[in-house]
Amino acid sequence: MAATDETPEAGFADPTGDPLLRTRFALSARPATFVHRPRLTRHLDQALTTPLTMVNGSAGAGKTLLVADWASGLNRPVAWLTAESTDQAPGVFWAHVLQALRAAGVPVASEVGSPAEAGRVDQRTLTRLAADLEGRVDGTLVVLDEFDRVVSREIAEQLEFVLHHAGRGLRLILVTRTEPLLPLHRYRASGEMTEIRDAELAFTPEEAHELLTRHGLDLPASAVLALVERTRGWAAGLRLSALAARQGTDPHAYLKQFEADHSAVADFLLAEVLDRQAPGTQDLLLRISVLERCCPDLVNVLTQRTDAEPILAALQRENAFVHYLGHSWYSLHPLFAEILRAHLRERFPGLEPELRSRAAQWLRSSGALPEALAQGAAADDWEFTARAVVDDLALGQLFTGLRSDDLSALFERMGPDVRGPAPDLVRAARELAGRDVEHGLAHLHRAEEELARDDATDPAAAGLTCALLEALAARLTGTPGRAERAAEQARALRPEVPGHLLDEHPELNALLLTHLGSARLWAGRFEDARTVLSAVAGRPGGAAMALPRWEALGHLALIDYLNGWLGRAEHKALAAAGQAQRYSLPQRSGAGLGALVRAAVLIDRDELDEAQALLDEVAASHLLGEDPVEEAGRVLTRGRLLLARGDARAALAAADAIVPAVVGSPWAEDHAAALACAAYLAQGQPESARRAVERVADRRAACTVQAARARLAAGHPDQALEMLHSLPETERPGPAVTVRATLVRAQAAHELGDHTAAHRLLGRALRDGRREQLRLPFLEAGPWIRPLLSTGRLRELAAGWLVPGPGHGPSAPTAQPPPPALVVEELSARERDVLRRLAEMRSTEEIATDLHVSVNTVKTHLKSIYRKLAVSRRGDAVRRARDARIL
Repeated sequence: MAATDETPEAGFADPTGDPLLRTRFALSARPATFVHRPRLTRHLDQALTTPLTMVNGSAGAGKTLLVADWASGLNRPVAWLTAESTDQAPGVFWAHVLQALRAAGVPVASEVGSPAEAGRVDQRTLTRLAADLEGRVDGTLVVLDEFDRVVSREIAEQLEFVLHHAGRGLRLILVTRTEPLLPLHRYRASGEMTEIRDAELAFTPEEAHELLTRHGLDLPASAVLALVERTRGWAAGLRLSALAARQGTDPHAYLKQFEADHSAVADFLLAEVLDRQAPGTQDLLLRISVLERCCPDLVNVLTQRTDAEPILAALQRENAFVHYLGHSWYSLHPLFAEILRAHLRERFPGLEPELRSRAAQWLRSSGALPEALAQGAAADDWEFTARAVVDDLALGQLFTGLRSDDLSALFERMGPDVRGPAPDLVRAARELAGRDVEHGLAHLHRAEEELARDDATDPAAAGLTCALLEALAARLTGTPGRAERAAEQARALRPEVPGHLLDEHPELNALLLTHLGSARLWAGRFEDARTVLSAVAGRPGGAAMALPRWEALGHLALIDYLNGWLGRAEHKALAAAGQAQRYSLPQRSGAGLGALVRAAVLIDRDELDEAQALLDEVAASHLLGEDPVEEAGRVLTRGRLLLARGDARAALAAADAIVPAVVGSPWAEDHAAALACAAYLAQGQPESARRAVERVADRRAACTVQAARARLAAGHPDQALEMLHSLPETERPGPAVTVRATLVRAQAAHELGDHTAAHRLLGRALRDGRREQLRLPFLEAGPWIRPLLSTGRLRELAAGWLVPGPGHGPSAPTAQPPPPALVVEELSARERDVLRRLAEMRSTEEIATDLHVSVNTVKTHLKSIYRKLAVSRRGDAVRRARDARIL
């Protein structure tokens, strides 16, 4: 008698008569090196509450072992079926599902029966199975492993029927490489689906470390992290790498030099991914392996076909190591791409450079210049690559600090045989970026000569790039006239350059103006310099403008400091530091000016240790040569610090130091003379002090004040007063100059016997100095000032910032009074909590954990603390708080 769907004996064989293999119903065995991953098994626990669960990942992602590990830890039966490609016939598939239930000890009502035909299953069987499952209180767990092998839409519809009508009685878990044909959107929309995908399946560094340890490999954290990054946490890649490394003589060296294209990883990916594809798809994968990312249009260019879009989408759905990035862009897994490139070279020698050149052309025309340059360089097409970076006005990015290292490294392989204006401009830029002015100018001048004979390179864009490099060379050599000519050349060329390029690269003009401003500053044309530097500092533009703004703010801070406006200078210097911190900019010449200015301000406030720390920081961070402005600022600030510490001889040596420059700087000479004068006065040599400064006394107010001090020290108070009456009218000096001038007048009045005027003038100096916390001028004034500060109104004006307040020791200032306990605004209770932990040397993350707040909240409190304590660093905040007795 023919079998029917109700024949129980059919359960021991499928409808074709083939036996039902027990191995297909057994949970996969976990090897001894298996790593239990609680974060994923906790996620899988949600499968107990949702009708459908999908664990979807690429080959070797660890899907099957993960689900098997989870299932083995449950205190309930799990029906497991490993699908085969032979399961496309509905009768065969459902016969195996029913046997999986029975093998797990899940009772199946006899009336359900089993399919009698391979090609079909009676609808009554499905209905009875759904009804049988629906009546169960605890949902029956069914795992269908390797479900991507089941491609029958009919089976998918039948499975959805049973799942829907079984209700809470069935918990279906699909382990698959591809999206199943079930209506997943319905389950997602109703919150009835649990999903674990490739990104979550990827091993974390901690999990990878445990996996490698189980393979007998003890690697440092940095090596583990590097391997995880290279494999993107891919389970099979990690395991196969560990197995291969363990077989070698030096596992650490193997993993460091690991070549994916000659390993078990390559064999796995080729067998499991590439060989499964149709020949046309294999060819497509080989060709796109040269790309970091791709879109259908770019792939069609490389493959010379028109159907890339559906192929890429299908590969992504199949988890064939093709990842969707969004907006029609895809990428290959880096290891897979590496292996494919090796096979591309073997199968089609010489094709890779052609593919890369085609990609470079397409990417440039599409506006993806960085990728176009990378492809052009990889193809050794240096003429295209150099011309692209010049014609697109992108060479300025070599100096922005954001892509500088990438661009410089990109052209390292360009040989000397590559000629033309664009390659020579690139060489000039690289040399000047490294502060090699001689070789940079040689390449620049050759490029300028070649431009007259070349018609391939855009003359306007190349000319604008030449102007930028000329301005930089002028800044580095201290040649203001050259910078002005470069700026004029740029102004003439700018209308000829497409507007969209200027908009896309605001850094080029900003850098040029910064170089021009620095050259003007060197020339002593402070207001002209301020005009162009302010235009840069006030212009938005995000990260591309960060370094020009940083440098511009540093130069503006120096101008304010040289004019005696300490508060303004400090504000701009801190704003410059904020730019550097916000964008994590590397130190470059000119960018250290803000720190130098802050150090100079601290010296005037007699906070010498803090000033020394800043100078040390600047010295340690500058790997490149300095331009004349920064070199002069560094030498003079260091000299002033030496003098403030009592080393007048070293201060004199600093004043005599020569700053290399084609053209001398009037302000550098003037301030060096003022420093020398102050050093001679500290040594008790008023005549030498007078000779050092009087030749420049009429050029700058600060020098006039020093000359007056020298006359006063020589016993000529009348002459000192006369000099101060004729201060240069071209300046409007700030408190750092006017306070010193007022103190000289007060001392002269005191020596002339006019004690009323002396008290009045000293009171004015104290009021003006207190606003800026100017202590050094009072310490330099000499012993005559001490008795006057000990009594009356003058003591009140000095108390708390220049001399101790009432009840805190002697009234006279000492050689180094304590740093100020300046608190702009009272700290909140939470800010005090943060500050106390800051004093305990805790990190931001540790403070956040201790106070049960987020890291961003701690950062907000720190910014507020810095503002209220008028500091910019953690150490300064703690010191200032202790001085103010907050801690």
